[in-house]
Amino acid sequence: MTERRKTRQVVLRHPTNPVTVGGDAPVSVQSMTTTKTADHEATLQQVYALAAAGADIVRCTCNEEAAAEGLARLVPRSPVPIVADIHFQYRLALAALDAGVHCLRLNPGNIRKPEHIKQVAQEAKDRGVPIRIGVNAGSLDPDIEAKYGITPEALVASAERELAYFAEVGFDDVKISVKASNVPLMVEAYRQLSEVTDAPLHLGVTEAGPPPAGLLKGTAGIGTLLLEGIGDTIRYSLTADPVEEARAGRQLLEVLGLRERKGVDLIACPSCGRAEIDVIGVANEAMAAFAERELPIQVAVMGCVVNGPGEARSADLGIAAGRHRGHLFIQGQVVRVVPEGEMVAALIDEAEKLVAEGVEARLAARDVGAAAEAEADRQALLAEKGEDANASEAKVSLIRKRTEGT
Repeated sequence: MTERRKTRQVVLRHPTNPVTVGGDAPVSVQSMTTTKTADHEATLQQVYALAAAGADIVRCTCNEEAAAEGLARLVPRSPVPIVADIHFQYRLALAALDAGVHCLRLNPGNIRKPEHIKQVAQEAKDRGVPIRIGVNAGSLDPDIEAKYGITPEALVASAERELAYFAEVGFDDVKISVKASNVPLMVEAYRQLSEVTDAPLHLGVTEAGPPPAGLLKGTAGIGTLLLEGIGDTIRYSLTADPVEEARAGRQLLEVLGLRERKGVDLIACPSCGRAEIDVIGVANEAMAAFAERELPIQVAVMGCVVNGPGEARSADLGIAAGRHRGHLFIQGQVVRVVPEGEMVAALIDEAEKLVAEGVEARLAARDVGAAAEAEADRQALLAEKGEDANASEAKVSLIRKRTEGT
């Protein structure tokens, strides 16, 4: 990964949980509520769910006066900064500021009058509230679209025009997004934008759709840019429960090494000729069991005891199945042998102890004779299925015959 692009910082000034975006601050995760903001209790419940799933910042729509009133009631009780999403009505941006929100999102494509834009920027400046310029390929200003088409240049031009209006009132507490549902368009727009401004950038592929396709689109766009050092805050835009967006964002940052791991990183073999269990089923069962546990370790689920512990020895903890038993191992060393039906429960129990006590303590507490039992199972499985359970050598032989003489 290249070094992160240098950006200036903006701060969402939550009284107990402020979030800094840009500079050397950690890349933050955002999501958006799907409730009616006017129903402030339901919205607040969703905000808490999103925060628990890893969202650092939550956006709520402010599309009517009742929504602004809802914001006034929920913002003081929110555990994370709240961004008000504004479309068309600049007066609702002013109302959201009155409600105490920690940031505004304005779409330059549908609030177009310069005097309205500058009035909102001036009031945000007076209150110390940042604004995200949220450019969207699907709602470009008509004159910009007529000049450039729906292109990266058009998205950047829209952002630059809004920045110019803000500059007229001396406001630069800004972050910017140039989103599109087309991934290559989105990636190139952010690349171009990063060359012309030092404002922090909010990454996202808009209208990505439901999982799994939506996750793939979001990861392709966001991940590509993060690996290039571009991006300061991210949001997956999924047609799904927004909690999935927050979890996906957090997991992506953990996978890229941009945030410290909070939850389990579960890896699993794809199964092979030696597997004696439903690896996919056991892996899904384990993933569901670990979902709500904040255990910052890597856990492996392996389908056979012949190669499993060795192949996954880099994992903190794992289990390999064979002969109706599970071999529980820590960093490749077998510490316990359990019945097949107890594998997931044993994995969870050991994971919690491993995090609490550390590797050396858990290795010291291993069952006497576990390694010998595991080796006996391994040898028995080898004797039963042979060294080449996947018939790999037969395939190699066929390949050689087909390619002889070429």
